[in-house]
Amino acid sequence: MPRPILPAAAVHPAIAAKVGLPDKSTLAEVQAAVAAHDVVIVGMAQNPHPKEAKQALKKAGVPYTYLQYGSYFSRWRDRLALKMWTGWPTFPMVFVRGQLVGGASDLQKIIDAGELPALLSGPRVG
Repeated sequence: MPRPILPAAAVHPAIAAKVGLPDKSTLAEVQAAVAAHDVVIVGMAQNPHPKEAKQALKKAGVPYTYLQYGSYFSRWRDRLALKMWTGWPTFPMVFVRGQLVGGASDLQKIIDAGELPALLSGPRVG
């Protein structure tokens, strides 16, 4: 189901620049990584959940690419752009062959259910 987005005409011109994505290079970097690698984890420092996702994949013997954007005190605008792009509200964001599968606990459920090998051998999404 598509997420509703406030139309540009409903944003006052004086704040239009603030509503746009602050740094499109972060989004482009994540999109390029998701297109190039089978498994990508997008996280942030000081958050324990990206570490959980990395540990789960290590235990499963699955290589991954990790991208980290700031901490609770920095780069929040970059992370907000990623949240707006995906619609996923928290970190980490885990992508398998182009498909957002959720966060650390969602990834663990996929691993526990034995679904990860099928995702890894299936078609790339996007």
